[in-house]
Amino acid sequence: MLAAATPAAVGQRPGFLSIDCGLEANYSSHTERSNGIIYVSDGSYVDGGENHRVAAGQDIGRTRPDQTVRSFPSGVRNCYALPTVTGTKYLVRVVAFYGNYDGMNSLSTLEFKLYLGTNLWDTVQPKISQAYEAMFVAWASWAPVCLENTGQGTPFVSSVELRPLGSEFYPAIMANQSMRMHIRYSLGSTAGVIRYPDDQYDRYWWELANTNPTWMSLSTSLPIQPVTFGLPAAVLHTAIAAAGNGTMLNITWEDQTSRQFMAFLYFTDFQNSQLRQFNISFDTLYTSLWYKAPYLADGGIYAGWYRTTNGKFNVSMVATANSALPPMLNAYEIYTLITHNNPTTFFEDFDAIMAIKFEYKIIGKLLCSDLSNSNLHGAISINFTLLTALEYLNLSGNQLNGPIPDSLCKMNEGSFIFSYESNQDMCNKTSPSSSRNRAGIIAISVAAPALVLAVIGIAYLIWRVKRKPNISAHNPLRVPETTNAPGNENYHWDHLKQNENRQFTYEELEKFTNNFQRLIGEGGFGRVYHGCLEDNTEVAVKMLSGTSSSGRNGFLAEVESLTTVHHKNLVSLVGYCSEKAHLALVYEYMSKGNLFDHLRGKAGVGENLNWATRVRVLLDAAQGLDYLHKGCKRPIIHRDVKSSNILLGQSLQAKIADFGLSKTYLNEAQSHMSATVVGSMGYIDPEYYQTGWITESSDVYSFGVVLLEVTTGELPIVQGHGHIIQRVKQNVALGDINSIADERLRGSYDINSMWKVVEIALMCTEPVAARRPSMATVVVQLKESLALEEACKDGGLQANSSGDAVAMLSTYGPSAR
Repeated sequence: MLAAATPAAVGQRPGFLSIDCGLEANYSSHTERSNGIIYVSDGSYVDGGENHRVAAGQDIGRTRPDQTVRSFPSGVRNCYALPTVTGTKYLVRVVAFYGNYDGMNSLSTLEFKLYLGTNLWDTVQPKISQAYEAMFVAWASWAPVCLENTGQGTPFVSSVELRPLGSEFYPAIMANQSMRMHIRYSLGSTAGVIRYPDDQYDRYWWELANTNPTWMSLSTSLPIQPVTFGLPAAVLHTAIAAAGNGTMLNITWEDQTSRQFMAFLYFTDFQNSQLRQFNISFDTLYTSLWYKAPYLADGGIYAGWYRTTNGKFNVSMVATANSALPPMLNAYEIYTLITHNNPTTFFEDFDAIMAIKFEYKIIGKLLCSDLSNSNLHGAISINFTLLTALEYLNLSGNQLNGPIPDSLCKMNEGSFIFSYESNQDMCNKTSPSSSRNRAGIIAISVAAPALVLAVIGIAYLIWRVKRKPNISAHNPLRVPETTNAPGNENYHWDHLKQNENRQFTYEELEKFTNNFQRLIGEGGFGRVYHGCLEDNTEVAVKMLSGTSSSGRNGFLAEVESLTTVHHKNLVSLVGYCSEKAHLALVYEYMSKGNLFDHLRGKAGVGENLNWATRVRVLLDAAQGLDYLHKGCKRPIIHRDVKSSNILLGQSLQAKIADFGLSKTYLNEAQSHMSATVVGSMGYIDPEYYQTGWITESSDVYSFGVVLLEVTTGELPIVQGHGHIIQRVKQNVALGDINSIADERLRGSYDINSMWKVVEIALMCTEPVAARRPSMATVVVQLKESLALEEACKDGGLQANSSGDAVAMLSTYGPSAR
């Protein structure tokens, strides 16, 4: 039971959305006294349903959101539309407290399904559980949470809550997979349910008091700093340990379905005077040896998705022979995998329909493209152009006025018809004043096969929205290329002179490079020479060749990019030369060359890159790309990610170079369409190659190829042997990591660390862009891989076999950050 707590003077965390379902219409919102969370009514997020209060006496001790419900006696599936930011991780929670609201006393038999989008989330059984949580990555500007009637009682809901999570939390949450909470416990606690404001992300931590005679409770009042998973201090301040002379702790559960599970264990030691060391085993499939919990800081371990053959699960912690103290555990979480049935391919249509519903205040489901006699007022919305699969649109019998949007007339090139009674083509003309007696028909005929049913299927999930969504009024898939007006080439340089970068003359470049004596590289842009400035600063001078395919536009793009981004893992621009006959970039000199040459063993340096060094280089490069995608005011797509564009400094710190092909874009829902596909053979995203549409996921794909290249030491394409992705997948199927790893590593690597890199590489190179992780997720995974490799050197972790298991186990704690 989630009982009301003592009032607390707290405020709500930004980004929280809390919906009190069934709240009376005269209450727009209220603040929950126990935690300061603001709850709003659900009328703006759902259509249909009935408001009810729980039965008299059932509300005693309950929070206010639990005292009302919205039930859905009509329709098979009813959905809430929750506003989200594409690419952001979220926790979503549905609470269903029956409280005999219908007077039927049907709690024992009541059951219905819960969906996240089109994916089955859980089966709601209020007699067993009242709170249902999932974690997911938003795929559009709205996330549907749906209740499905299965014939075992009327679906209902008490509250729906949405909480943004940190991007570094729960790396297993990706665009193509979500997680359902199975259980989450705070051990040794007697605090009831711990949630916000103790937990800044409002996770529910249920108490699991010491009722096991083989356990003893531990606690501390010393301050603990959560550094990894943001666990509440109240959770970290209590724990259980093996009692008496016991040396083992066990967590067990049972599940006879086909679900896969992932367990997260959290540890904080309250003392550092004696050795507490133990081995952790996840059903003998994953093992961590000689684990030591961090002192007064949060640490954790989790294993990959797995299930057992008999449906019985056991996680054991056993003290080592050298340990003076028994194993301890502060908290744990267990999740199941929510499999995604299909990639979310129509999110643009979903967002467009939401915008149209808001603009015209359409109440109820928007089920078809016939909006005739719908009492629509105002101008014809430009958001109709976002419905890319639309074939027919009827707006007759409404009170619309003003010009027809030019972009709507041009949609599908000439196949657009707008007529009144006279059948005159009215495109690009102003319609007469609105009149109930006038009828206009807009019809769009598309030569391509009909896809409108797909749009209708998505529209089935749409409901009334009273507040304007954050949707651009233009087609997010059609961002025009940036061009300069004729004779206005100096525009770029007016901007650049405001920055700190130096403008060199060609004569100065000749002097600094000793007449371009030392050639250090050559690419599609031109040749690169070593130089030395007056203060002995070494630089690399990139000269634009007369035959460069990138040309002046590529030069302008690179300068524009380099002058606006600054990150430790991006090559820094020192200056440039812009003369009529000479274009050049001057940037910091990276003394160890590029990653491609190291992997090829050029100049005998290949053997110097051990596995830990390789992972560090990959992590540096991933952080640079992540900054381009998420850290810039206008995100940048690199478009030519490859090993030769990852440069190494004296200490082998890696930096991303060559911005000659980069493009900026406005937000994650937008992309670019290029008339010519650019990039390097073997690294180009196949979806980009086929469609011309490029997004940040294209960089992710290219980086995935680099991950495999670094792991195997092989070229992306080997004549007669196909692409590196296919070659690695064949060996993954055999489960033999040794056949994948670069022979020059001579087997000197942690197996789990390498498997993790291979796994994230294969995720990055998924053929469907929507299934690929973000670079932020890649960064987290590489940090884990590096932590595993470094722990292996200290004798901390090992796999159960010599390399034939694809099992992975990850550690979290201060040392990994």
